[in-house]
Amino acid sequence: MDMTIAAGAEARTPTTAEAPDAPRARSDRTARTRQTSDFTDLARTVQDAGLMRRRHGYYWTRFAVLTLLLVGLGAAFVLIGESWWQLLVAAALALVLGQVMFLGHDAAHRQIFTSGRWNDWASLVIANLYAGMSYGWWQHKHSRHHAKPNQVDADPDIKTGVLVFTTEDVPKARTGVLGWFAQRQGWFFFPLLLLEGLNLHISGVKTIFGRGEVKRRPVEMAFVTLRLGGYLAVVFWLLPVGMAFAFLAVQMGLFGLYMGAVFAPNHKGMPIVPKDARIDFLRRQVLMSRNVRGGRLTDWFMGGLNYQVEHHLFPSMARPHLRRVQPIVREFCATRGIQYTETSLMQSYGIVVRYLNKVGLAARDPFQCPLTAEFRSAR
Repeated sequence: MDMTIAAGAEARTPTTAEAPDAPRARSDRTARTRQTSDFTDLARTVQDAGLMRRRHGYYWTRFAVLTLLLVGLGAAFVLIGESWWQLLVAAALALVLGQVMFLGHDAAHRQIFTSGRWNDWASLVIANLYAGMSYGWWQHKHSRHHAKPNQVDADPDIKTGVLVFTTEDVPKARTGVLGWFAQRQGWFFFPLLLLEGLNLHISGVKTIFGRGEVKRRPVEMAFVTLRLGGYLAVVFWLLPVGMAFAFLAVQMGLFGLYMGAVFAPNHKGMPIVPKDARIDFLRRQVLMSRNVRGGRLTDWFMGGLNYQVEHHLFPSMARPHLRRVQPIVREFCATRGIQYTETSLMQSYGIVVRYLNKVGLAARDPFQCPLTAEFRSAR
């Protein structure tokens, strides 16, 4: 595997005193040029294959189908009335809203329309008005993740919170109850996802009603208030208080579990990148991402995010093209000796659980794996 970029220091033109190192400097520059050329070659191949074109018919159809499903679930909710059968409606709603968020994700990545303005408004309608989530909050967080996946102090998805993702943070949570939890955090990961739906909504509301900069804040506030306020009003109006809370718990819990079950396999358990590492775009996106094998059902369940490597390389590529570009990317990586990771969905879940437990036990340092060690500065 050819990875010659050093971490923490820019390659620079050698002075006279550094003349003995001149061959190494030239070699480093040649390697960087070759790595940059690698992605350029791949992008040209993908572009020539027509895989960056928009798929308006596909996306308008999905939008129409999801809208009809939401209307149908609303009608079922009203017709069923005061009955514990409503919990089935809540479960179905969680699944449909998960699909809604995948569509919002595609719009936020500019996959649907050529116009950035059209994609922005599609995201606002789909995420804020349909799902009650903040597009502005999610886009800011997700953009940082895409820029530097799994890099310490750069990727918000591995920021230490309830869970510890790097051994550097283990000492902070090694004693008492936190230490006990950290050592078993892998087993708690999926149960904790039942709270993720609530966390996502709260984080979005705090952002759009906070003091930070939010593009189109009035629109976001209006859409989220209308969606969440109207939703809660209808639920508590038609159902007894206890049943209403049960309905919300099932819907929100399964929604969070669904979102986490789809996003977790993509990067959790892949190499953690030191904060001072310097990696070219192609290798950064491929080496830190994991694909999930499967057929059309997996594609649907994961909203196309099972092609995580391809999505990170071409984030604005329309979802239907990810399946078609995968063989091209996989073969390209093989010819250049770049590790391409792909597992089954169940295998990926096992990797996530084991990885989190090992980090909590501080059984190993993720920075010492052979992959990331090549990106660290020489000492």
